[in-house]
Amino acid sequence: MKKITGKQLGIALFVLIALLCAGLLIRQLSFSKEKTTYITAVATRMDMEESVLASGTLNAFKTVDVGAQVSGQLKTLHVALGDKVSKGQLLAEIDPILQQNTLKDSEAQIENLQAQKRASQALLKQYELACKRQGIMVAQDAASRADLESAQAQLDSTRHSIVSLDAQIRRAKIAVDTARANLGYTRIVAPMDGVVISITTQEGQTVVSTQSATTILSLANLDVITVKAKISEADITKVKPGLKTYFTLLGDSDTRYYSTLRTTEPGPVSSASSSVNSTSSTAIYYNGLFEVPNPDHKLRVSMTVQAVIVLKEAGKALTIPVSALGDKRADGRYQVRVLHNETPELRTIRVGINNRVNVQVLDGLQEGEKVVIGDSSTLPAAETNSPAGPPPPRR
Repeated sequence: MKKITGKQLGIALFVLIALLCAGLLIRQLSFSKEKTTYITAVATRMDMEESVLASGTLNAFKTVDVGAQVSGQLKTLHVALGDKVSKGQLLAEIDPILQQNTLKDSEAQIENLQAQKRASQALLKQYELACKRQGIMVAQDAASRADLESAQAQLDSTRHSIVSLDAQIRRAKIAVDTARANLGYTRIVAPMDGVVISITTQEGQTVVSTQSATTILSLANLDVITVKAKISEADITKVKPGLKTYFTLLGDSDTRYYSTLRTTEPGPVSSASSSVNSTSSTAIYYNGLFEVPNPDHKLRVSMTVQAVIVLKEAGKALTIPVSALGDKRADGRYQVRVLHNETPELRTIRVGINNRVNVQVLDGLQEGEKVVIGDSSTLPAAETNSPAGPPPPRR
């Protein structure tokens, strides 16, 4: 066996020490490199808006329940669901036999009263002549005063009878007008232009109209649609009439329908009772109302939509991610870290619209500058350690 000399042992020891130093240097450089790795975002321009989101439903701009004002059997229904109708168009007919008989009876009552009046008028002439004769005879002492008074009483009674008959005739004419109107009510016509959206009474059913009209069908004006957007109580104070609005359908999220907020309802959509010692457990919402044209009737009643009420908007605004914002100062400005020559430097900026994802930069940054939104020091240890380096020494 060849004996190892001292010189060879020294060379081997030197090589080992050099390798250890090289490994430590590589490890140190690796750590140093990871610590200076920054996650950045570029300040870019985009259209921005600050808005309130609300779920909503579509409603007809105007809906009318068409009912029957008279009782009877629904004889004929002239329309079907979805039919477009015009104002005055015949929609349904109720069997008119009862109303026809009532009209005939009222007309016969008038004829009877008029006949009684003619008879009383004939008697009136007779009593006037008799009273005149009695007056002449009393003046000639050919008749007693009692006979004159009797004739005068008959004359006055007949006159009062005619006055009473006139009143009864007027009342009978009112009954005829009412009966004629009720007969007209058996023909149910459209009160407006619209579309039949529901039918609640079918042919053959008996309609009973007592204190309120019985609904037969419903018409809606679908040329204009009203959107009822449920706005939370946290956002209701931010919105006001005149703000730009738009919505999308669940089945078509790419198409936007634009409008302007018309008003907000003063009362809540839903609420739960609360007392001094308890708070409401139900969310409070208020309806925001706006209209959109619907000429092709693509939009349907009761559809669910995602509505957006735009509070502020800016075109081609300089923006950065919200995550890049640092501490907020007393004057409302924010601190951000801007990467310059691979080194972050603190910068103070003034911000505008904030949609919780991006924020508008009003001044303090230039387009294209990189802001720091994170660095490798915030990553877990398993990710920052280089897999090629040696394991950490045991303690």
